[in-house]
Amino acid sequence: QVQLVESGGGLVQAGGSLRLSCAVSGRTLSTYAMGWFRRAPGKEREFVAAVSWKGGTTYYVDSVKGRFTISRDNAKNTVYLQMNSLKPDDTAVYYCATRRTPGRVPMATTLYEYDNWGQGTQVTVSS
Repeated sequence: QVQLVESGGGLVQAGGSLRLSCAVSGRTLSTYAMGWFRRAPGKEREFVAAVSWKGGTTYYVDSVKGRFTISRDNAKNTVYLQMNSLKPDDTAVYYCATRRTPGRVPMATTLYEYDNWGQGTQVTVSS
């Protein structure tokens, strides 16, 4: 059974930083690309960032480019999301997810392309 556990969320002032972690068990992380999504209050879950199975390729939604960095440590079966220069609009529950298809696959931004999800971690950015 695949399990994903996010951590690292919290309350931060605008301009601050947080580092989210996603620990994966039950699946060899190095075989799958990974993604981060978020759901703000009253909104749909949206794509934030993705990283390829070996970590060499990353992709971001325009609103976080230059501020967020996705990375992975396959030896630790963990994916990270470093968030800098946070804004109140970044307030949301953040989720990590594994790609449905293993191996070398194109970057994906739709929920359907991911098949296992964590429970989420709350990020709140105050102005």
